[in-house]
Amino acid sequence: MLLLLTRHGADALKPGFNHLLHPATAVALSFGLGLIRFAPGTFGAAGAFVLFLPVVGAPWFWQATLAAAAFLLGCAVCGAAARHLGEEDPSAVVWDETAGMLITLVLIPATPLAWALGFLAFRILDIQKPWPIALAERRLPGGLGIMADDGLAGLGAGAIVWLVFTLFTAG
Repeated sequence: MLLLLTRHGADALKPGFNHLLHPATAVALSFGLGLIRFAPGTFGAAGAFVLFLPVVGAPWFWQATLAAAAFLLGCAVCGAAARHLGEEDPSAVVWDETAGMLITLVLIPATPLAWALGFLAFRILDIQKPWPIALAERRLPGGLGIMADDGLAGLGAGAIVWLVFTLFTAG
């Protein structure tokens, strides 16, 4: 990630570091990942690994608690950040991707292959927004609406990884 930022220089970041001074917005921007100009959602999703790696060996209950807390925190901070930034769902707000990918990580096996498949599945679902993911994004208000589609994408990506692993490792 740092190599990509170094290659693109200062132009790789969106203006707006001053938004990191607002606590809710700092979290909603995943502590600056949302300020990356190219693919901020992808960088936001990658931020989930920073949260997950310290708890990867913890009991599943604590991993799930972390994911649920990240989701609930996101409902509050993403709504507050959207109001602060004056947009309904600003592209710089990427905590929803961070929390959604964290949900995927908690649901899948803790292996590099599963993580790669989960990341790919999550980004595809998050970008394409099939039903009911798109419906949740359109119908739910504020921070819950910002978070819901990514939470569903996280659940869906987890299910896809388990299906792939089941199909290719059975027998």
